[in-house]
Amino acid sequence: MFEMKEEYYLGIKQIDEEHKELFRIARSAYDIFKDEFIPDKFDHIVEIINELKDYAEFHFANEEAYMKKIGYKRLFSQIIDHEQFMEKFNSIDLEQVDKKQTEVLLDILTFVGNWLAEHILVKDKLIGKNE
Repeated sequence: MFEMKEEYYLGIKQIDEEHKELFRIARSAYDIFKDEFIPDKFDHIVEIINELKDYAEFHFANEEAYMKKIGYKRLFSQIIDHEQFMEKFNSIDLEQVDKKQTEVLLDILTFVGNWLAEHILVKDKLIGKNE
């Protein structure tokens, strides 16, 4: 479900490696979601949220620095997408996470899965072509 497929590769080694890591984090969230032997997933969900926030922030900074370096003309659009991603995770209410663990985790999985696929295929692919 959450894997770095061939079509996601940009041909920019650092960015491709970082995208792989984002997929790995999403896959670990999915594993937690599917694990019925963890009745209370709160701590795991908080850990995933923090890991996604921290790694996404690291990745976005690197990706934006690369785009600046090559004079990428769609940098502003990328920054807005990156900010929206971070806003999603910065606005998560931990009380709601505790009360609705399955629902929140499913929301995170859906958001991250859709965002990664759409953002990489529609926006990031253009970086590799410098369009």
